[in-house]
Amino acid sequence: MRLPRVGYHSLVVVGLVLAGVGGLAVAQALAPALTRAEQRTFLSTARIVKAEPIGRGTTRPMRFTLSDGEVTWDAAFQSVDIRYTDQDIREGRRQAGELRFVDSYTYNIAAYEVAELLGMGEMVPVTVERVWVQGGRLEPRTGALTWWVVSAMDEGERRKQNLIPPDPAKWDRQLQRMVVFGELVRDTDRNLGNILITADWDLVMIDFTRAFRLEPDLRLPQTLLRCDRRLLARLRTLTEAEVRAAVGRQLTTFEVSAMMARRDRIVEHFDRLVAERGEARVLYDEPPGKDGR
Repeated sequence: MRLPRVGYHSLVVVGLVLAGVGGLAVAQALAPALTRAEQRTFLSTARIVKAEPIGRGTTRPMRFTLSDGEVTWDAAFQSVDIRYTDQDIREGRRQAGELRFVDSYTYNIAAYEVAELLGMGEMVPVTVERVWVQGGRLEPRTGALTWWVVSAMDEGERRKQNLIPPDPAKWDRQLQRMVVFGELVRDTDRNLGNILITADWDLVMIDFTRAFRLEPDLRLPQTLLRCDRRLLARLRTLTEAEVRAAVGRQLTTFEVSAMMARRDRIVEHFDRLVAERGEARVLYDEPPGKDGR
């Protein structure tokens, strides 16, 4: 039976309720077959038909249902944008020991754009800036709108259930790529709840609102053990001009410069490991992702 494209969201919900985790395969099969470019257009233009709190997370994210008349799908919306000013600093206000604390939805968009530049977009969902005019409120809210990932669990749930990935080598490669990316964008809030795992055991990172710090040094260089050969090659060729063109609206000049400094340190780190341990023990070839890259 051919299923219409209208109403996918409700079909997903029914599948999950009736079949539990088994319904996840049904949900993914019914997901709209859109390219990442088409997902971006959908998130930017589709009508918001429903909005409700997700109920998790300190930034109070929302779950939207969107429809363009043909496709219906969900998205996560974060509008947090906290930035400590010079006055805050003079008055002694700080968060988690940070002098210039920032918690901003703009970093979700920047992380998506940087992942695309590096050819690892499959690990960060498509994210755009979107204005939401909430009923009954005069002030519109601007935030990051992220394609909803149909996930079986997060990393916390996996560990709680002591589930072992069916392909440990693939899982390890994904973890290594996540660590490299986290160091590049200086993600200070990667936790078990914002690492999603799909039914195919693909690892997806969400929520980067506390990334892109101004420190040029790596946070945990000892965790950088191995690297995808293509990713390291792309890091070498990445230019500041490319980054600015992609994230110039989301990141400041200082934030971009700090990220590029960390890029240099990551490349230097792996070059040193290769010299000490040999290329075969440090670099690996990652199979092409779902986008063919």
